[in-house]
Amino acid sequence: MQVTHQLNVLGYLCPIPVAEAKKALRELTTGHILEIIADDPETQHDLPLLIDRTGHELIETREEAGEFFFLVKVLQDD
Repeated sequence: MQVTHQLNVLGYLCPIPVAEAKKALRELTTGHILEIIADDPETQHDLPLLIDRTGHELIETREEAGEFFFLVKVLQDD
């Protein structure tokens, strides 16, 4: 899948990464792929919950050198 949008919230602590992800998802349309990059360990728990609650699909999560990557497929326009 091709990433269409990227949200970099490196250096921000909760609740900023979740709030910014929520804002970004509202601005995207069905079929877009959002990559979120964060380094706050809380995002490993909080972002999947947000994505589930907003009705989108969490395609992949991974960690590299203390950074967390989330790929989200937008399933519905907000």
